[in-house]
Amino acid sequence: MPVRIGIIDYGMGNLKSVYKALRFLKTNPIFINKEEGFDCDGFVLPGVGAFEDGMRNLTPFIKVLKKEVETKPILGICLGMQMLFSDSEENGFFKGLNLIPGSVRKLPDSLKVPHMGWNSIEFLSDDPILTEIKNGSYFYFVHSYIPFCNLNYSLGETEYGIKFPSIVAKEYIYGTQFHPEKSGESGLKLLRNYIHIVEDTL
Repeated sequence: MPVRIGIIDYGMGNLKSVYKALRFLKTNPIFINKEEGFDCDGFVLPGVGAFEDGMRNLTPFIKVLKKEVETKPILGICLGMQMLFSDSEENGFFKGLNLIPGSVRKLPDSLKVPHMGWNSIEFLSDDPILTEIKNGSYFYFVHSYIPFCNLNYSLGETEYGIKFPSIVAKEYIYGTQFHPEKSGESGLKLLRNYIHIVEDTL
């Protein structure tokens, strides 16, 4: 039976393309838009927009989400990844989910923002989510803010004027600054690897 992947719908995600990718990979994705909907094997937290709006919209789900990810894997994508961190300075100072210690800050003013388009990732350590993905593979980015965290949480980094963590992990909590659902074969491999991680926790 296919694993149930809950796509958290808090009104700011790129839901359709994530759903299509997970369906293509033979999972059973469902949209979660209420507290009672977290009966899943793993979760994807997508996101497009501002950090403050994201955290405000996510508020009704935070308590149950934090409880579920104590034992189940989660993959945060773009804004969804940023909200996994402790806080963000986007348009002020706002607290995140604090699932991974670190802060989200704006790319340097000297750079063109948003950072948009294809860019490569240099892997820093081995992890099941990187299985069969070639080091230096390209993924699709759209963002103006980046995480700052201990390198122990960074599985790979990308250079755009400065080097920043573009894929992070703490135990079964994963985040990608890029959009795997828009990143061709390499993105599908990463999502497939995440599905295998979910399967291995059952």
